[in-house]
Amino acid sequence: MRSRFAGRIALVIALLALAASARPAGSADGPLVREGVHENAPFRYEVPARWNGGLVMFAHGYQGEGPGAGSVQTEPLDAHLAEHGYAWAATGYRSIGYRPEWFIDDVRALRERFVREVGRPRWTIIHGQSMGGHVTIASLELHPGLYQGALIECGIIDGIALADFLYAYTAAAEYIGGVPLLDAPDRQTFHRRVNEQWVPAVGTPGAYTERGRRFESVVKHLLGDPPLWREGLERRYLPNLVYLAPGESREGLRRAVSTQHVRYRIDPGLGVDETELNSRVRRISPEPGFRSRANDPAYAELTGRITVPVLALHETGDSRVPFVLQQQYRRRTLAAGTADLLVQRAVRWPGHCTFDSEIRDGAFDDLVAWIEKGVKPAGDDVLASDPTALGRRWTPRPHPADRAR
Repeated sequence: MRSRFAGRIALVIALLALAASARPAGSADGPLVREGVHENAPFRYEVPARWNGGLVMFAHGYQGEGPGAGSVQTEPLDAHLAEHGYAWAATGYRSIGYRPEWFIDDVRALRERFVREVGRPRWTIIHGQSMGGHVTIASLELHPGLYQGALIECGIIDGIALADFLYAYTAAAEYIGGVPLLDAPDRQTFHRRVNEQWVPAVGTPGAYTERGRRFESVVKHLLGDPPLWREGLERRYLPNLVYLAPGESREGLRRAVSTQHVRYRIDPGLGVDETELNSRVRRISPEPGFRSRANDPAYAELTGRITVPVLALHETGDSRVPFVLQQQYRRRTLAAGTADLLVQRAVRWPGHCTFDSEIRDGAFDDLVAWIEKGVKPAGDDVLASDPTALGRRWTPRPHPADRAR
């Protein structure tokens, strides 16, 4: 507790120091760089000497406790943007943790400051990574017209559905492993039950028990069965269990979560009846007042009602922010009649936010051409009945475990 308090004090001191020294940098003929604190959130923006009027607002991913928490993260496109005359702005947010309801406003407030100090851009693209994907897609739905396009990388594109997935994952682990994980009163008890009871009963990837093989099958279907899901699961097998454990700083996600709509699946021949699985696995409901668009729209289910072009990149083997979120949001846009505004590209790779500049820069250029010239870029059919071909066009270097090589 003491180290956490000291860390927060250090963060406040750093923010005050930045506020006192907020300043523009660079010569009159060179790029303009300004950094400081705006509405309790650190920020930085850069404008090239020959600005072409395009602005990119960067919404970064989740930051928890630890060194660098609460700091500004540089826009990953910075070199590409500078080379082509685009400006960018990034906020460190007013808080650590998972608070999209705050971070949506932090990005919007920084854009307003940019307009006052630099000028109104001819268009603004919001670029979100991971949790920033939640910030991005919710910004588009809640504030239509503010941004003219969006680039989302490895993003939580279906918002609260990430929490639904994580609780469905843990509820399946509880039922199949026979260990009451969701009844744990605190973080320490939860971790002890996982390590001392659940792991011996279920096993780990490559060393599963019979129950473990059942659990892996259920998880495969929860993930959407995309290429390289198994390789990605190895990295998130236990972290996904504990992500929303008691005591973790993700209260909004926990309170809004629902698994009432989840339909569990399992492959045949594993000794578990799918109907029985769905009837007996524990179900989670949101707390009263949460998951309401009227009361807390950032944690409500998204609608798919986008009004501007969105280009989304996602690793197929991402088990931290699973590819199934892309499939779910595609269905929302189909129901809303906006699917023509969403282009999704799968990259055949395990892991989370592993894109290099080749993939990212190309996607950004395609998005700009879509906005400026009306040239809609190509993408993947993420709802294809056969997912084995997903991402072949967008994966420059095949993964060693990829059978499609």
